[in-house]
Amino acid sequence: MAYQRYHGVQTRIVRIFNTYGPRMRINDGRAIPTFISQALRGEDVTVFGAGKQTRSVCYVDDLIEGIFRLLLSDVSEPMNIGNQTEITMLELAKEVIHLTGSKSKVVFKALPEDDPKIRQPDVSRAKKLLQWEARVDRKEGLKKTIEYFRVAMGLEGKG
Repeated sequence: MAYQRYHGVQTRIVRIFNTYGPRMRINDGRAIPTFISQALRGEDVTVFGAGKQTRSVCYVDDLIEGIFRLLLSDVSEPMNIGNQTEITMLELAKEVIHLTGSKSKVVFKALPEDDPKIRQPDVSRAKKLLQWEARVDRKEGLKKTIEYFRVAMGLEGKG
């Protein structure tokens, strides 16, 4: 916003929330790549704390559509782009295990002090001003992401 005001140019500011999809780095440290790679290897899937903290995960195709609509708009204030549907980390881990067909078990580790309890964007402005909302079903997005990981990990045709 400061750059926009100082230089008098048009800008668009997007606030991205927990995006996932194919082409993620296997070892990037975020929950979905970690859960998928652990499950595909048949390792224990690591959940922090009791897994009650929630996240809202947005499939990459929905994110791109939201950014594109923002780019074509006249909206210059920051815009949240993400999925409002929450899931606990424990539920997400179990969903990934199920979708991979893995026999992995969930294990729990100490919850980091700075781990947010809730991570859910308010996308009401995106709905109103851009006529945008996330549409890709999480399970469908996870299936596509898992298939990408199978190939990237050299496990295609397994599971």
